[in-house]
Amino acid sequence: MNRLVLGLFMFASSFSILNAQRIFDPTNSREGESVEYCHQHVKLEDLRVSNPAAYQQMMNDRMTLENETRNFSQTKSGVVYTIPIVFHVLHNNGAENISHEQILDAVAILNRDFRRLNADANSVQTPFIGMPADAEIEFKLATIAPNGTCFNGVTRTQSPLTVAVAGAGGGTGQMNAAFNGNNVYQGTWSHEKYLNVIVAKEIGGAAGYTYNPNNWGGVGSNSIWMLSNYVGSIGTGEAGRSRALTHEVGHWLNLDHTWGPNNNPGNAASCSQDDQVADTPLCIGVTSCSLNSNTCDDTASSLSSWTTNVVDNVENYMDYSYCSKMYTPGQVTRMRAAIVSTVGGRNKLWTTANLNAVGAIANPPICKAEFKASKLVVCVGETVQFSDESYNSVDGWSWTFNGGSPATSTVANPTVSYAAPGTYSVTLSASSAGNSVSTTKTAYITVLGNPSSLPLHEGFEAYTTLANTNGKLFQVGGFEITSSAAHTGAKSVKYSGFGQTAANIASLTSGSIDLSQETIGNVTFSFRYAYRKKEAGTQEFLKLYFSSDCGSTFGAAKKVFTATSMTNVVVPTNWTPTAADWKTVHVPFSNSTFASSLVSNFRYKFDFEAKNGNNFYLDDINIYRGSESDNIVVGIDEVSGLNDVVLYPNPADAEINVNFSLVQAQKIALTVMDISGKEIKSTVINANVGENLILIDSSEFATGVYLIQLKSDSTNKTLQFIKK
Repeated sequence: MNRLVLGLFMFASSFSILNAQRIFDPTNSREGESVEYCHQHVKLEDLRVSNPAAYQQMMNDRMTLENETRNFSQTKSGVVYTIPIVFHVLHNNGAENISHEQILDAVAILNRDFRRLNADANSVQTPFIGMPADAEIEFKLATIAPNGTCFNGVTRTQSPLTVAVAGAGGGTGQMNAAFNGNNVYQGTWSHEKYLNVIVAKEIGGAAGYTYNPNNWGGVGSNSIWMLSNYVGSIGTGEAGRSRALTHEVGHWLNLDHTWGPNNNPGNAASCSQDDQVADTPLCIGVTSCSLNSNTCDDTASSLSSWTTNVVDNVENYMDYSYCSKMYTPGQVTRMRAAIVSTVGGRNKLWTTANLNAVGAIANPPICKAEFKASKLVVCVGETVQFSDESYNSVDGWSWTFNGGSPATSTVANPTVSYAAPGTYSVTLSASSAGNSVSTTKTAYITVLGNPSSLPLHEGFEAYTTLANTNGKLFQVGGFEITSSAAHTGAKSVKYSGFGQTAANIASLTSGSIDLSQETIGNVTFSFRYAYRKKEAGTQEFLKLYFSSDCGSTFGAAKKVFTATSMTNVVVPTNWTPTAADWKTVHVPFSNSTFASSLVSNFRYKFDFEAKNGNNFYLDDINIYRGSESDNIVVGIDEVSGLNDVVLYPNPADAEINVNFSLVQAQKIALTVMDISGKEIKSTVINANVGENLILIDSSEFATGVYLIQLKSDSTNKTLQFIKK
């Protein structure tokens, strides 16, 4: 059988098995990874099943390109082809919104690998010494969008489609979201002008995928999709994953895997297949750095130019190993044939006219001054790190920091401190080759006022909007001042969840609070909320965070309340609470886990994670000093006025919840004792009318039986629990 025809036959016939294993196929993943490394041929099989005519067009294009490749003998000519590249980052404000530095690192790795500038190419296995080849192909970030807009080679789009959703168009849906919702230019980014790389959090189970050059699907079938943490070697990337893009660009330039045209290394049938490259030994492929792998006898095959039985080329970029470091001369010939072919329009990308049109040139002119700050809200005396992100070549900087010290700077990335409360602007003038551009960001840095002291009570009565709280509160999104319901006074804050089907996070963050003079066991954090589920299965969360560094970090949530723990009541209509619907939560600073919060710049944050639920209300945030109770009474008394007392979970692990209701507001002394009556901890709660919930951190308790006593001036109640 003709070698080319054999390759195409195996290419088409190997997919029925793959398609049945689409829920994580471990045979298509590298050793130790939980993502399939490449989906090139998986995607082609999808096309064969869903659109046979398109699949046949792909096969026709492949045949055309194979014929052109046969007649192409040029390997190293001194002509270097430059490919303009654009990264389209699709994110939902998570780690998948990778940094510009990480993308620059990815481009540098591509150029290193394709120009054979990687030092490890000098340490290949003995049979391949001298073979690693310079493809004479380079990649440069484009700096001009299709409409002439200047940019830095990266577009960013916020969208939930950063996670591929079945029924939402898959890769096509992700591409459309990235093209039509980005921050640079909304519309088609032609594959004949740009190599488009779409970066997302999840792309259907693969680390990357693309198609070989084709004239079928335009930009959709001539782009590359990459998982965000398989881009570059820094940030969310790492060295062991950094050559995934080199692998996918190899496919984009008409290379198959070293074992042939399928996505499953390790299949013995691959010894009768071929990657259409004579100087890559026949193999079945590896998923780790198995340098002694020798899986096919090349001397018995007409598909290989090797005259001796040689070890597999495990170190090839088109294998799945963790030690890939080379392309062979035969692969370079194949890629260079593809780059001058009309199939897929690769021949239009590297022309001088196109490189000038898209700004993929040396030292592109400066066209925009841009910068970012390490934080936008700080306490008095804190420093902010500013970073220049101007487009594109910059050799001079002139900064002006209103209210900052220093007030001006001429370095690229200055550090500035702020000594007085207020809201301040920042200006950057960036220059290159005598040309300069500037930008001013007004009200950019907020310096919080002097810290509040205890007792602190926030009832929202003084505000008409959360945008005007004089630095006491900061709205990240979602919450609003409302007069429709309140626990105390006439106002509260509300998240209008009813009718909202998309997931959302409403946040409320405090200003700075001085707790540096307080002690463990003498501080209580309390708040009131009102909430109803829309459906019995509603999954929503209220999370409370504490910060000990003025909000630079909040860490893990200090307390998490699920929809079910907040209420068991379902209201399917637009709900507004009555006075009886409010619940009070008390969080005593009762042990050493709260010690880090006793600082001069403490801040708190509420996040309400909403998803197709009902309305949520928050009121009466209260931080106050408590006093220990000296009177310990052991016993069980049923007391009128202290009603519906429930302790859970029981047995307890790290936290105990004590829920009770009152007919009138009063101070309640809470004491935890061991079984002998010895006091372990105590606090005083300013309990409120209606339901109250006290959260007790029991992580430091030894295993055993304990008693919890609730006591007012005239009543007390004692409950028993087990710490497991």
